Amino acid sequence: MAWLKLVLVGALIAYVLVGALVWLAQEKLLFYPQPLHGPPSAPAGWQLEEVRIEAAEGTRLAGVLVKPPGAPAPLVIYFGGNAEEVTAFAPLAAQTYGPRAVLLVNYRGYGASVGKPGERDLVADAAQVYDWAAKRTDIDAARIALHGRSLGSGVAVQLASARPAKCVVLTSPFDSARAVAQRVYPWLPVGLLIRHPFDSAAFAPRLKMPVLVLMGDADTLIPMSHSARLAGLWGGPVERAVFAGFGHNDIGMNPQYEEAIRTFLSRCL
Repeated sequence: MAWLKLVLVGALIAYVLVGALVWLAQEKLLFYPQPLHGPPSAPAGWQLEEVRIEAAEGTRLAGVLVKPPGAPAPLVIYFGGNAEEVTAFAPLAAQTYGPRAVLLVNYRGYGASVGKPGERDLVADAAQVYDWAAKRTDIDAARIALHGRSLGSGVAVQLASARPAKCVVLTSPFDSARAVAQRVYPWLPVGLLIRHPFDSAAFAPRLKMPVLVLMGDADTLIPMSHSARLAGLWGGPVERAVFAGFGHNDIGMNPQYEEAIRTFLSRCL
């Protein structure tokens, strides 16, 4: 009996220590800040403008705005995944989004943006970015779309609930980061431990603008069930595109992926 008690106490201590480790290290598990990948470039014939936006408490956010010829232009604001330096995608703006301006601003701690990432700050920064863009005379503020990929879907959904986006594109989105973490750590009280739940499911029913949900049925990082649940909760028109055999990181390599985005934006914008 004494040996059994010792084993049980040891197991309890190990359980508490693992929980404490997840609590303390969750930012490192959720966010993977990336350095700049080099000077960004615009598609041929487009303009590129370096962007510096000051967040509410003075934190500097940095990125680029790429614009097609002609103004004012409709705009897509892109929110990347947890390991993306988004200005690296500037050369692909035309083939991904068609003739629309694209705003690529890095999260705190990513690229040339300073600070540390966290859910509350990323969502507040996204509103700052939107407001900065909507004031510009070369942007058609009535035609602003949001695109969030993976982690960025959580930012885009919350921004859509706070600002008048015309439509939303979500690539490999989750219903909540909490739900994804509970799948990975079913033996931990994730609901009590997670500080950045990104609960998109709570916001989705009140959102009435059209959404395009892009999913890979081979996604093992955010299984398609999480994306499908979010799509089912959306309060407005929903379009779904499922790419057979494609996963979390290679979904954009499907030749129909960019075509689906351009077609959707053409209808909405």
